[in-house]
Parts: sequence; structure tokens; C-alpha cells
Amino acid sequence: LKALFPRAFVDPNREPYELDPTMFEEPLPGFINKRSPRVAAGLGTIARVVASGAEIYTDKLNFTEARERIDRYYRPYHEALEDLVGTTQRIFNHCILIDCHSMPSAATSGGSGGVDVVLGDNLGRACAPALSQWLSDQLGDLGFSVRRNRPYSGGFTVGHYGNPGGGVHAIQIELNRALYMNEKSLRRLPGLADLAARMDRLIAALAAGVGQHQQRVHVEVVEMRRTPADLGQQIGAADELVQRAGPDRGQALAHLLGAEAGEG
Repeated sequence: LKALFPRAFVDPNREPYELDPTMFEEPLPGFINKRSPRVAAGLGTIARVVASGAEIYTDKLNFTEARERIDRYYRPYHEALEDLVGTTQRIFNHCILIDCHSMPSAATSGGSGGVDVVLGDNLGRACAPALSQWLSDQLGDLGFSVRRNRPYSGGFTVGHYGNPGGGVHAIQIELNRALYMNEKSLRRLPGLADLAARMDRLIAALAAGVGQHQQRVHVEVVEMRRTPADLGQQIGAADELVQRAGPDRGQALAHLLGAEAGEG
């Protein structure tokens, strides 16, 4: 699923109504979230500033325009995404949602390059930790430096859809823009084709791992009702399985995500 509108116009990785009241001519309705950290940073559902901090608007907006953007762009996007997640679950019994973003190089380094990829799984709440680790290992094998949840642990999409206990594993991938573009001139770099090819290999490895199931799978997840000690033991065992698998991580992923329905 690809948004065909810029996030500066309306941001689908926010709640439907995270709005800054200082941007509007009239008082906003009571249901508006006016106090989120994203609103405070100027990056609500309708952003007040661009990444550099420059103000986008010289005049105030009216709420009717904001509602129209949300109804015409934001809601159809999420309706399509909900349909994809639901359809995938009905067919396969589980779903892996990968939310793709780019980040400025300064976000992880102060401008000196930093890590190539940040994986955000809402601090382990939106995706099975072993699956997050599997993706991190695969990216490392593809030559990327990887960090988990810092400084991006996942926005609205990962937090809203991610539900490992319900069979939906959501993870955000932030790619360092310096890998493929000149951040000042906005020109593509020669490395873009190689980056795209490596990401294709990541998705192929993920599909191959999941595809080792039969047509129906049962997702194995840690029951969050268990004690912290039990939780730590289960996560540790799953992570150990990924590490032991070495190059043949597809087999490990198939085991982590489930077994045939009859074995569940």
C-alpha cells in the first residue's frame, strides 16, 4: 500500500485528529487530540512545520479544510490498510505488516551518517520480539547497520495495528536517506538501485521463511499474562533459536511464526 499524498499535507501515521489548535482560525472540537508529543513538535496529522523546522503556513487554516483532508485522504488509506490486514489474516491466520519510512541521517548521528536502519516495534509490543530480531539479523547480513526502537519506536500505524496475540505483527522500518539521496539537493545517489535490490532480498527471505508453512499456520506468541520470568524465558528461547539457525534463518522463521494448524 502506497500513499499518493505527502505527509506534510496529511499524515496517515498519526491518529485521525492530532491537531495543533494554534494553526486554526476557530476553536477545535473537544474530541481533537491537542496535546500529543507529535502535536507539540509541530508534526500532527496536519503538520505545522517541515523537517527543518520551517513553518508551512503563513495563514491559519479552518477546521472544515482539515476534516476534508482527513476524510478524503487519511480515511481511505486506513480503510485500504485495514482491508489488507483483515484479508491476509483470513487467508493465512496471521499477518506481518511492514511500515516503511525514511529518516534524515542526522536523526541517529548528528549528521555523520549514523545507522542505516532503525526497526521500531513499539518496544516489543507490536511484533513478536523474535521476529524483530530475525529482521534485524537479515538486514545485518545484507550489509546494513541496524538499531532497534531508537529514536523511532513506531508511530500510529505500528501501535494501532500491531497485535501479536491476535496474529498481527507490525514493525516500522526507517531507512537512512543518506543511503540513496543527497539530503541537500534531494538528488538520487547511484546507490539507490543497490538499496532497492537489497530490500527486495529482505522481503524475499521473509516470504520464503513464512512460505515454509502449509496453507494455514498457527502463530506462536508469548502470552503476556504470564509472569515476567516466564516471559523472559520464552523470548530468550525464541531469540536463541534465531541465533542458532545461522544462515538458514528461513527455517527458524517458519518455526517462530507457527506450525500447521493441526499442530497448534
